[in-house]
Amino acid sequence: MVDLYPPTHPYDHGMLDTGDGNRVYYEQLGHPEGKPVLQVHGGPGAGTPQRPTRAWDPERYRVIRFDQRNCGRSTPHASDPAADMALNTTQHLIDDMERLRDHLGIGKWLLNGASWGSTLLLAYAQQHPERVSEIIIQAVTMTRAEETHWLYRGAGRFHPEAWDRFREGVPADEREGDLLAAYARLMEHPDRAVRQKAADDWLAWEDAVVSDEPNGIPGMYSDRELDARIAFVRICAHYFSNGAWLEEDQLLRDAHRLAGIPGVLVHGRHDMGSPVQTAWELAKAWPDARLHIFEDSGHVGSDAMTRTVREAIEEFKDR
Repeated sequence: MVDLYPPTHPYDHGMLDTGDGNRVYYEQLGHPEGKPVLQVHGGPGAGTPQRPTRAWDPERYRVIRFDQRNCGRSTPHASDPAADMALNTTQHLIDDMERLRDHLGIGKWLLNGASWGSTLLLAYAQQHPERVSEIIIQAVTMTRAEETHWLYRGAGRFHPEAWDRFREGVPADEREGDLLAAYARLMEHPDRAVRQKAADDWLAWEDAVVSDEPNGIPGMYSDRELDARIAFVRICAHYFSNGAWLEEDQLLRDAHRLAGIPGVLVHGRHDMGSPVQTAWELAKAWPDARLHIFEDSGHVGSDAMTRTVREAIEEFKDR
């Protein structure tokens, strides 16, 4: 097992002005002259962890973390109904990543992310492959319609009582239609109490999906303060009801653009929210990627998964 390093705190932070009224929070940890890494958080809308890192050698890596638009410490915050979601799309986030890279004077960086973060970093890497040195992904997603349909409808066959509660969270006349679009409309409601109830109903379903996984964590999604819950669900519903503005199978179709970029993919066999088929298909289309499937893990992860990620981090620091 690769040992953890001492806790590494940010040595720099700032707000990146995007030029359209948004300001994106970023921070840097490790060594200013180290190998650049961009960590891409999940959700969308989860925000970057507000804790030190221990996985990256602080003498060899320069780790950059950022809060994607309208979440975490970025402004305006999606819990504010005045925040304009029309300015928050996958392309906006890709452009923010490029703007941040240029602002920090970085030529190439290693990309690391999980869940939604994997979708975003894959989309970025396929647009800007010359800017990517390596990729490490946990819990692979490509946010295809079939994936979101599974997560918010198909998985209900394993938790029918929880899914019924999720479905009943929208108005009765919308329950047979597009639940994601219905939730997106609720998250734009002028009454904060309506937005709060919709957010709590959504997150209760997310919690149920991972509840039976190996190493499942009670309240994994709902255990955050109110504004963060509202922002998370508002952004998730906005993205997923719009197919993340990606063509179906776009990231799989364009996986050839990743040729020459070494990748490590780690995925739990029992990932209920993101079935392993997605990781398998991506690995087959990306010859430079190595896929590791873990029998003791779901979306939450496991010690074995963490060890493999750390080994990839150690491997790539000398590359």
